[in-house]
Amino acid sequence: MKKRLLILGGTGDAAELAVRASQIPNLEVISSLAGRTQQPSTPTGTVRIGGFGGTAGLVAYLFDRAIDLLIDATHPFADRISFNAAAATTECKLPHLMLARPAWNRVEGDRWIEVESHEAAAKALSQQSKRVFLTIGRQELAAFAGLESIWFLMRAIDPPALNTPVPNGQLLLAKGPFSLENERELLREYQIDTIVSKNSGGDATYAKIIAARELVIPVVMVQRPPRPAVEQVADVEGAIDWLIQQLN
Repeated sequence: MKKRLLILGGTGDAAELAVRASQIPNLEVISSLAGRTQQPSTPTGTVRIGGFGGTAGLVAYLFDRAIDLLIDATHPFADRISFNAAAATTECKLPHLMLARPAWNRVEGDRWIEVESHEAAAKALSQQSKRVFLTIGRQELAAFAGLESIWFLMRAIDPPALNTPVPNGQLLLAKGPFSLENERELLREYQIDTIVSKNSGGDATYAKIIAARELVIPVVMVQRPPRPAVEQVADVEGAIDWLIQQLN
């Protein structure tokens, strides 16, 4: 009997996992994307786009599609769907794993200002910065819109929604991974004196952290929100091992 795996995706790890999992015999892979990116990278296998409508909607989907296994490989800051997934799989009594890439750790030479929210990041900037590289995506720009004395270089995959308050500055549409050479040049060209980043982990956007270290630029680092206390692995290989164990 074929089993069905639902991957909650939207990350590079999720896309890689879909490719690897699709090669496992007697396993059907369905990837779910939130639909926040206008032109997402389409994973291997069946893909659905859009939200579930909270825990109840996800429970209904799991029953309706006869899902056997769920892996949450969403972005580390997508805490709402992660808590919904934990509650739904508990209710449905389904095996559930979280693929959570490790957070970045401060190393010698880093000048990090660690904060708990984007609002706290904006407050930290108001005390020290004039030209800021804002690398938090498009959905949190409004938190910085009131800082009129600061100029922002805002990098995002897609432009912000219409009528979203955005800070003064320039919008740069780009998708990682980004090279260290590119990040160094960007920081110098725009005379950046501070970076704001989420602690997303992974390699795709870490070059900006290295460049900031080299150029002695402080980084306001937004820490990850709490995630549910469920079984976790740190990489795709660990997720594949878990899948094989569940299928045997």
